[in-house]
Amino acid sequence: MIFRYTILYVDDVAGSLGFYERAFGLEKGFLHPSGDYGELSTGQTKLAFSSKALMRSLGKAAAKADAGAPVFEIAFETDDVSAALQAALAAGARLVQEVRREPWGQTTSYVSDPDGYLVEICSPIQLPSAG
Repeated sequence: MIFRYTILYVDDVAGSLGFYERAFGLEKGFLHPSGDYGELSTGQTKLAFSSKALMRSLGKAAAKADAGAPVFEIAFETDDVSAALQAALAAGARLVQEVRREPWGQTTSYVSDPDGYLVEICSPIQLPSAG
């Protein structure tokens, strides 16, 4: 089994795709002609978006995302957290946490996307050597 995609429920799929393209430099992989589903190319796993209207038509009631009380986060890794944070803010992200060096050696920052999803911008984690 493989982890194929994560789907975020949003009001405006095309708008969300555009935000992630501008804020994080991701590339649109697909937008259904209906506008109710789209994907961003992120490597092996896709970051996908489905409209809340489509979910309601399928009998699912999507809850509102809340970066102040998240149930998950999306994380983007970069070598320059400060520059990535500035790009995200310029694209319309809302600041949740400024750039900070963590005790385990990683640099992190957090923003909220326009739909309220929590997004971490982080440096690579330096794993301890096996020796």
